[in-house]
Amino acid sequence: MIYVLAALLPPLGLLLNGQPFSAILNVVLLAFCIVFSLLFLFPMLLLLPSAHALIAVHMKREDRKHAEVVDAIRKHGPPPGYPR
Repeated sequence: MIYVLAALLPPLGLLLNGQPFSAILNVVLLAFCIVFSLLFLFPMLLLLPSAHALIAVHMKREDRKHAEVVDAIRKHGPPPGYPR
């Protein structure tokens, strides 16, 4: 669900994902893309803030998954059969 929100409303999706600095950067990027897409009639620039938000959300979620795995290994040890 966070991916849909990040694609449709990029700054809000980033804020709800816990990334306030990325949300601020995304607002600046969104304003920049709106101005330049209107001036140069290049509407594909409007996809850039959504792409940024989707990539940032994905990276944050992967970092959280990685931290969970590392914590589990520290708590319970490596999986059986894992060479030390």
